[in-house]
Amino acid sequence: MEQHSHTPQLKSLNGIFIFGITLNLVFVIVEFIAGYLSDSVGLISDAGHNLSDVASLILAMMAYRLAKVKANKHYTYGFKKGTVLVSLTNAVLLLIAIGVIVKESIEKFIDPQPVEGGVIIWVAGIGVIINALTAWLFIKDKEKDLNIKGAYLHMAADTLVSVGVVISGIVILFTGWYIIDPIIGLLIAVVIVISTWNLLSDSLRLAIDGVPGNIHVTEISDMILATPGVQGAHHIHIWAISTTETALTAHVVINDVNKMEEVKHHLKEELADKGIHHATLEFEIPGNDCNERCDCGE
Repeated sequence: MEQHSHTPQLKSLNGIFIFGITLNLVFVIVEFIAGYLSDSVGLISDAGHNLSDVASLILAMMAYRLAKVKANKHYTYGFKKGTVLVSLTNAVLLLIAIGVIVKESIEKFIDPQPVEGGVIIWVAGIGVIINALTAWLFIKDKEKDLNIKGAYLHMAADTLVSVGVVISGIVILFTGWYIIDPIIGLLIAVVIVISTWNLLSDSLRLAIDGVPGNIHVTEISDMILATPGVQGAHHIHIWAISTTETALTAHVVINDVNKMEEVKHHLKEELADKGIHHATLEFEIPGNDCNERCDCGE
């Protein structure tokens, strides 16, 4: 069975994931210990939140491993679809994190609490560096794969949260204006919602076999119809095999059956240029084309 590889190199990304997971796990442990020693519920809670980021990174790394599982007679595409499910799970985890931030911010509006000493600001400052560094490691490839984008957004969101803790802590220490903490928390939640929405909608669309966002059905249909020797096309279906691979099936009506191989070769090259590397084409001739019609967006 022919296999294609259109994902970034697993080896380098696997190393980045392992580094990011290790770095953030160490930070979670240090933050928990600092919270315990300083009797800070805030730090202990944030350590629990950061632990969810470690889980997110582990899920994203698992997605890449699933993408490399070889196809077999029971799973003819391997476990590539698992990458979409992981992407959707990460998007949901981000929404849960937003909900926690909003809940805590509202509670602080009702009952403002002072920042519990300079140790919190220092630990949050370290968090800014670690989260920003981890996010930076994924920034180059974040538009190539939803799972990398999910990992990037998780770490970027935590960077914002840590920056917010540092800013609010400094303001409160110098002014006593405790209300700044929940205000910054709500602003951060809004920013995360905006940045997460595309990840959630894209993941959900791919999970139910929708057309990937970078593919336009009308453009694909026009390209097929513009091919010399093609008279018509129908039953065009496009869906995601994984977060990085796209498939297509289509019925193509051609004028001359003797030119079928030439037309097929041309179409597959054009489709590959548009990011569709798994194309199954059924050819028909005028008068003998199938009478089947379906509601498939044509």
